[in-house]
Formats: sequence, C-alpha cells, structure tokens
Amino acid sequence: MDYKSEMKTLRETLSEAGYRYYVLDDPTMEDYEYDRLLRRLEELEAAHPEEITPDSPTQRVGGAALESFTQVTHPVPLESLQDVFSPEEVEEFARRMEEALGTVAYSIEPKVDGLSVALEYRDGVFVQGATRGDGRVGEDVTENLRTIKSIPITLPDRLPRLIVRGEVFMPKNVFHKLNRQREENGEALFANPRNAAAGSLRQLDPKVCAKRLLDIRVFNLQLAEGRTFASHSETLEYIASQGFRTIPHKVLDRVEDVNAEIVRLGDSREELPFDMDGAVVKVNSLSERAAVGSTAKCPRWAIAYKYPPEQKPSRVLEIVVQVGRTGVLTPKVVVEPVRLAGTTVTNATLHNQDFIEEKDIRVGDTVVLQKAGEIIPEVVEVLRDLRPENTEPYRFPKLCPVCGAPVVRDEDGAAIRCTGAECPAQLHRNLTHFASRDAMDIDGVGPAVIKQLIDKELVKTPADLYFLTADQLADLERMGKKSARNAVDAIAASKDRGLERLLYALGIRQVGQKAGKILAAHFGSFDALAQATEEELTAIDDVGGITAAYIRKWLENPQSKHLISRLKEACVSMEAARQSAGEQFKGMTFVLTGALEKFTRDEAAALIEARGGKASGSVSKKTTYVVAGENAGSKLRKAGELGIPVLTEDEFAAMLAE
Repeated sequence: MDYKSEMKTLRETLSEAGYRYYVLDDPTMEDYEYDRLLRRLEELEAAHPEEITPDSPTQRVGGAALESFTQVTHPVPLESLQDVFSPEEVEEFARRMEEALGTVAYSIEPKVDGLSVALEYRDGVFVQGATRGDGRVGEDVTENLRTIKSIPITLPDRLPRLIVRGEVFMPKNVFHKLNRQREENGEALFANPRNAAAGSLRQLDPKVCAKRLLDIRVFNLQLAEGRTFASHSETLEYIASQGFRTIPHKVLDRVEDVNAEIVRLGDSREELPFDMDGAVVKVNSLSERAAVGSTAKCPRWAIAYKYPPEQKPSRVLEIVVQVGRTGVLTPKVVVEPVRLAGTTVTNATLHNQDFIEEKDIRVGDTVVLQKAGEIIPEVVEVLRDLRPENTEPYRFPKLCPVCGAPVVRDEDGAAIRCTGAECPAQLHRNLTHFASRDAMDIDGVGPAVIKQLIDKELVKTPADLYFLTADQLADLERMGKKSARNAVDAIAASKDRGLERLLYALGIRQVGQKAGKILAAHFGSFDALAQATEEELTAIDDVGGITAAYIRKWLENPQSKHLISRLKEACVSMEAARQSAGEQFKGMTFVLTGALEKFTRDEAAALIEARGGKASGSVSKKTTYVVAGENAGSKLRKAGELGIPVLTEDEFAAMLAE
C-alpha cells in the first residue's frame, strides 16, 4: 500500500472509531490501538505535510495560538428564550399557542447550561464556528471548536450550506477533575461547568482548550440549503444522522404531560452528563413557528422553564483549612450530612477569609446550603436565630496548618498563602517547578517521577534531588537502570544552571524568569542578594516594593535558609552565569508576534536579552522592531499604524548573525 492510500485508510479508520466513541458512546477500538494508529498517521503527515487534510484526526489537538477573536455576523440570529418559573406560566404559554394555532404538539428537552455556538458547514465540511454573542454578532472560535471531538469535521450529506446551533459544555466528571487540579495548584475554582466551558472555549491557545475535553449537544437547525423539514423533531433526526450528538427530546400534545415531563427532567438531571439549568418547551411544527413569529428579543413559540435552586439547612460541625500545591489556604465547612440536588453533602466551600467574616460563619451555626450551578455546595446564609450561645467568631490561622510557617495575604487580597519553602503540601508543585525546563531543566524528572519520589519519601525538599542515587531511581516504575543513570546525570548537570535560573526555580513570589535575570545580573551571587535590604532591592529597575518585600520575607524564613544550606551542600551554583553575547541590541525593544519557525518565543527573547536588548509583549511608540512570523495579528497591525519597522524571521536571524 502506498503512503497516500495508507493515510486515507488511517483517517477513515480513526474517524469512525472517534465517532463511535465520542458520539455514540459505543467504543469499538482499544485506546492503545487508537493511539498506535494515530501515531502512525502523525508520522506519515510529518513526512508528507502536503497530504494533511482538514478532517484528519490529527488536526483536533489545537493549532497555533491566536492573538484575538474576530467577529462573526450570524446569517440566522441565535435568539434567546423567555424564562418562566411555574407550571401556571407553562399553561399560559400553551393557551396562547393554542388560541393562535389550534391543536399544538410541543417538543420538550433539557436546557444545557453551557455556551451557545453556531457551526457552519459548506459542501459538508466544517468551515466556521462562532459564539452566540448578542445573538446577531459573535466571536470566531473555529480553531477551539475543532478540538471538540464530538463535532464532526465532515458530514455524509454535502449540502451547499448547513448551520446548526448547539451548546458547548464541560462534562461533570471533567469539571470535578479540573477543579481538583485547580484547588491543588492554588488557582481559583470554576463556580460551575458553564463558567469552565466558557473560559475554555475563549482560550486564545487552542491547545489549552483541547485539554479541557469539552463536549457539545446540538439542539437546532438554523439553515439547510437544499433541504426542507416539517418539524423540529424531524430536523433533530436529520442532524443526528449527520454525526452530531443531539439533545434528547419528547414530543407531547397536552400541557399536563408537558408539565409532568418538566418535573421528570428536573428529578433526573443528576443522571445527565451535563449541567442543566432548565427545560425548553417549543412548538414542534416549523410552519406553526413561522406563523406566530418572534418578538424583538425572543421567539413567541418557545419558553425556558427555570428550576429554582434547592436549598436545605444543616449544622456546622467544623471549619477546616486545606493547603494547596501553591500554598493557598482554602477554608471549607464540614456540616451534618444533608441530601441536596440528588447527592449527599458533607462539606461546602467557604472561598476565603473575607467570605467567612462577611457571613460570620461559626462552628455550631445552622447554615442554608445550595449547590452553585447545581454542582458545588455553598453557604447561602447563616440562620442567626438558631445560633447556640457562647459561639465564637472563626479566626483564620496565622501559621500554615501543615508546616507551621507564617502565612501572608496576596497583594490583591484574594488569597492567603503559606510562605514555607519546604512545606509538604506544596512539595509536588515546588519540585515540578524546580525541575521544569525554564527553571533547572532536569530532563527525565517530570511530575510522574516526582510523585513516586514523594510517595516513597525519597525527597522532602528540592535540594534532596541532588542526593539521589541511580539505584534509588531505578526502583521507580518505568524507570530502569539506563533511565535512572540519565536522570542522575541530568540532576548533576543542573547544578551549573546559574543564579538566574536558581532564583526562578526557588518559587519566590513575583520572582519569575525576568526578575531572576535582573537580580542575578545586579548582585552576581546569592550571598550578595541575601544581604540586600528592601531599599536596595527597590532601587533596581523593574523590582517594586511588593516584590522586594516578598524576597526579604522568603530569605528570612527558616525553611528557606535550610533549603539554601542544603543546595550549597550539594554544590549547586549560587553565582550568576556569564553568557553575554555583547550589546548590539542595547537600548532596543523587540516585540515577537505570530508563529516563528526557527526559534521558540522564549529562545528568541533570550537571544535578544543576551545582546542587551529587551523583549516586550506589546507594541508601543518605544518599540524598535516587531519580528513577525506566520499568522501575525493585531500586533503587526499596530506596528503599521505606529510606523514601527517590521522584520521577517530571516531578517531577525541575519541581525543576530551580525
């Protein structure tokens, strides 16, 4: 079989397997086999890039990052719905429809709480996807939508033009996993799956969106050139036949049955993979819809029934504080078990110290609970009349409950963090950051290896990495003697990365790569930095008062002093690396935009800075040059407006070579 035939067969096999898995929930291929075939297709496409097709399964991982979203005008407006809140209002809607139309059949379906989008196909090929926006103008999120594997890239029917409307959502199980990761990393939790889906779909980097594992349910046919349909249910059947996941629905002709179905949907919403914020009732006949028309805001032929959030009281047993991987202290309340929105709730989030103080939540209080977005339990209010005598206001800890180090409030006041450089709660995150490419760059010591090292209690601080032996590493899963020896060599090699990388690797608040370079260049050694006062630190360009205070507090912490002592014992370099390539770019500011082929953005920025220049993220009158790669966007346009010289990547490379 020649490579073209093999690539065609692989695309068809993988596309069918993906459809069975992501749309029909009926997998026919083992994950290992799917991954093996996908790798083979990737190899062939790398060797023959001219043969890559838009519908290839390899194109779903996300392309180059975007600089902004362009606006899209919807050919058919994406209308919103009128909300109703009681069975009586449903009956009133049915009465209006029956007065205008006679006997009416209604389609009833769950209302997915996600982000509404329109998907457009030309000759059966997906060409554009856009958010709802204001209903008439939305944002082009095509590249992000391509990463959603339940969206077909090609359709069996090759209609000249087809537009469908769907709701993008984050499945509940994915949402819970994402929030657990964010909690461990000390990041703000998403309040509900809709926020998570909206934030994911609007990522400028499609690769980030791809990792969020979004899904979609299509619920309406907006436009179909060359086809006609009589009813909404008929359009849903057609949409499903084209490979889309559609919304489940029932067609009923009695309002009593409609209200009963609304109740049934509400009772069964925990069984659905998506968050549901209501039930939609629509006139099923398309001609009848046209007869009653729409108002300026919404169609007359449909309503959205909104379920009231379920609330229940429970007694506070305890307020506990957890420490995440980034050191953020997160409080939660432990309550007497209570059944709420289909699950048993034993604890609820308290967000932060300010939330506790604002509501004055105390141990022994009776609180009203509800699920935010039907997912995360939260405290709505305290029933003060039921407060026992002698309760005391809760005091947030001043020391980390895990390691005993002092805690500090972030400069924006949103979070309180542990300052311990050797805090066990932060160990995995600290080690992963320390060994990462931009820090000490220890190849072969990634998150999975670090987890095993922690589980086996072989490391308790980053410094312990330098005292590991090849035999200890060889005992880890999937390591082996050769990999263990390579890892030990990589650890040893990292000792000479220099002060600027070490400062970044230590994870001091607000000391990133740029600050690490500035501090290393100014002081030359760690010992000199350790002697600097806050006033001396703030005298340095780009080091503000807040950063200086963080540095001093970190240096004065006993855990930090112990860590530095151990690193010195391991002979880790505490001196600034001398790697200047001259000052040919002194006084110049460069802005990098678009996809570069010869360098990564970080590599290009490092080359500029090594020659005395500055790499900036935005174009201004102070910009000397803009280096533009493929698909350069708004920064290139602004350079043109300001008259800033623009360099191609080849011209930039030539300047470097001078």
